[in-house]
Amino acid sequence: MLNISTKTIVAASIFLLVGLAVAYAVPSIEIAVVMGILLLTVFLFAFEVVGVDVAAVSIMVLLGLISSFSDILGLAQPLVPPSELFRGFSSNAVMSIIAVMIIGAGLDKTGLMGKVAGTILKLAGRTESRIIPAISGTVGFISSFMQNVGAAALFLPVVSRISSRTGLPMSRLLMPMGFCAILGGTITMVGSSPLILLNDLILTSNKALPPAQQMATWSLFSVTPIGIALLTSGIAYFVLAGRFVLPGGKHDDISKGTNAMQYFKELYGLDYGLFEVVVPHDSPLVGKLLDEVEQQGKVRVIAALRGSEDLRVGPGGLARDIGIEPNSVLGILAAPERLEAFVEENQLELRDDMETFAESLASSKAGIAEVVIPPASDLVGKSARDVWMRKTYGIAMVALHRGGETLREGDGIRNLPLQAGDALIVHTTWEALSHLEKDKNFVVITTEYPHEELRPHKVVPALVFFGIALFMLLFTNVRLSIALMTGAIGMILSGVLRIEEAYHAVSWKSVFLLASLIPLGLAVETSGTAAWIAQQTLSLLGGVPHWVLQLAIAILATFFTLVMSNVGATVLLVPLAVNIAIGAGANPAVFALTVALATSNSFFLPTHQVNALIMGPAGYRVSDFMRAGGVMTILFLTVLMLMLNLIY
Repeated sequence: MLNISTKTIVAASIFLLVGLAVAYAVPSIEIAVVMGILLLTVFLFAFEVVGVDVAAVSIMVLLGLISSFSDILGLAQPLVPPSELFRGFSSNAVMSIIAVMIIGAGLDKTGLMGKVAGTILKLAGRTESRIIPAISGTVGFISSFMQNVGAAALFLPVVSRISSRTGLPMSRLLMPMGFCAILGGTITMVGSSPLILLNDLILTSNKALPPAQQMATWSLFSVTPIGIALLTSGIAYFVLAGRFVLPGGKHDDISKGTNAMQYFKELYGLDYGLFEVVVPHDSPLVGKLLDEVEQQGKVRVIAALRGSEDLRVGPGGLARDIGIEPNSVLGILAAPERLEAFVEENQLELRDDMETFAESLASSKAGIAEVVIPPASDLVGKSARDVWMRKTYGIAMVALHRGGETLREGDGIRNLPLQAGDALIVHTTWEALSHLEKDKNFVVITTEYPHEELRPHKVVPALVFFGIALFMLLFTNVRLSIALMTGAIGMILSGVLRIEEAYHAVSWKSVFLLASLIPLGLAVETSGTAAWIAQQTLSLLGGVPHWVLQLAIAILATFFTLVMSNVGATVLLVPLAVNIAIGAGANPAVFALTVALATSNSFFLPTHQVNALIMGPAGYRVSDFMRAGGVMTILFLTVLMLMLNLIY
């Protein structure tokens, strides 16, 4: 259903008037029609009358209808040949995006992405001002030698993990990551498709130039100082201005189970927190059994690391007869005031953040849940101690609600015989909780939790197929989509992912958005619209300084890359830039490089592959890109011009 406000109607009227004015100025009806469609596209994206994916598909269908009735409409030829209209769905870009989403999901399924997220959190802490540079800098570096959409897709599950552990909304993290993935593509000559293509375009242009004017090609690291400056400025921008330009975004909890403490606090009066302590060699706890520690301290130990390898969490791991060794690390669930006394009494070291258990006790893997004892349960009449509940079932009981009264740790809840209808508040891993759903002894009340099945035993095949795809990307001429699809299908055939999981991993909104815009880019090129815009703009700048011409070219490249592919914009504008530079007595190679770099300045609309990729998971609106991306666009042009003129 359309939601049209007065503001939208006024804007539509203005766009219509602009379209009519443009129609009188253009040299052909084909260009007039394409300009009208471009204005309609910008209007639909900017005011979100419908979803951006719906808008893109609508524009594609409109192009198809106009092309089908081109004779009736007086067009010399179809804007887009019918055979090309849906080719975007099989394009290199779209198939590459599908493949990298599947590869990223496969790596995440093995637990690798969780470990990467844990490493970043360990080094960067949990504050936004430190996490953003850590994620963005890493992605920017990776993007300098692989396709930026691949780097962004690879880190999408990492950011998701970090978001779930820190409570920072995805919308605060994904845009800096995505923008810096694009910026990282400017660091080397193999970082983006336009830069890869540039030397071939230069050699083609040289064929039409006299020997004295022929250009030298660029080496691998010719653009590195410029790219590093762009990436650094992007990171600094989000660190300094992120709180103003990034959407606040309510953090979408994975489920009630992942952020349940508020729920249990309100319902049962439980005010517990999760803490991590280290047991020094001289602590009174050394040598005691876990059962004795919990009863005396009135706390609940839910994880333990003894030595460097003996990590105990979940069913079959932690039990009450485990001894406390020197330098053990304990994960404790307790009320803050009780924990403070416990730490002081036993001379423990309380850590500020979760370090040892950041991965195993992350909200995506474990949390607070509620289970009820049904009348037919075999546990009726038995206590938690009788059945070794934590060791057998993987649930650590922290409270018991019976007859309107809530009993806590310290009230002897593990010694009480269980009764039908008892509600147990437990800490558990989600894997253990999923097993309890099939156990007749329990009724699981907390059903909305991450039903995640990790496959750490599949890490070797996942890395092998990821390595094969990466090798083909870096060291062969195999097409990007083929190389990435090799890795993706390898993940499926080797059992890293099931085919249903692969389908679920793909953001189909991103796929339809990109695939539907590809025919519009084709129409802009083949109708002569792009060439007309470039010629009209540059013809107004005769006699101005070289840097003004260069800036005009950069702005044109920026505009074209928002409405067509960056490769198409590069192919179109490099010959124009070379001819303008020669006519003005400037360096044509630098002008050509300006085009190839400026086509990465694609932040204002979610039309770039990376922006389309992150839009769905973060819940971004077009206005979010226009706000944060508008400033980034100006910053990019400023840094680009300064660095180009400083170096060349």
